[in-house]
Amino acid sequence: MDVSTTPVAERIARVLAGQRISANAGGDAESASQLIDSAWADYLPDALAVLRTLREPDRAMAAAGDPAVWEAMILAGIKGARPRTVIL
Repeated sequence: MDVSTTPVAERIARVLAGQRISANAGGDAESASQLIDSAWADYLPDALAVLRTLREPDRAMAAAGDPAVWEAMILAGIKGARPRTVIL
């Protein structure tokens, strides 16, 4: 199984940004990668809302695996999206 090196909240935020910006997904920018790179953080609150919704699996998801593991994974993704605290 592949494991991404990009945090899940960032990946979701990039998809949401691309959906609104890229002409391939309903936006109007034909070359959107730089625009998405600069805008994805603006979509992080929406990405976190998606993750919070996913904390609780539906019946089909729960039947396919362990709901407690799923919730722990989603909570880790939410925690990973918090800004790092710098102590001076």
